[in-house]
Amino acid sequence: MRMDIGLLILRLATGGTMLLAHGLGKLTSYSGMAGTFPDPLGLGSSVTLMIAIFAEVVCSALIVAGFLTRLATLPLLGTMAAAFFVVHAADAWNVRELSYLYGLALLALAFTGPGSLSLDGLMQFKKVSRP
Repeated sequence: MRMDIGLLILRLATGGTMLLAHGLGKLTSYSGMAGTFPDPLGLGSSVTLMIAIFAEVVCSALIVAGFLTRLATLPLLGTMAAAFFVVHAADAWNVRELSYLYGLALLALAFTGPGSLSLDGLMQFKKVSRP
């Protein structure tokens, strides 16, 4: 049970902070950011911003809820990898550190899953406990 509480804290902190501190700002400022957002993949600034918003809003909310958690980590891991290795590659460590720490937390969730205190865990419990 202690591990499940730890995974709950990790999910809420990582997903919640990503959603509130990064995703919602991009979502509400889309029109102002669409033309200038970094485009490391060459898809165009507005498309790259939409991908970042999907990852940071939708996938972060899924992680907070613990629903499709392992799948939801993948777009965020991609976003954090692009931020760390491409967008902020020439920046000082203190700028790159945030994407590094988010990436590690997301990687941990990708390997461990959300724990039993999640929608994924609840659905697994119901599947196992059926007669």
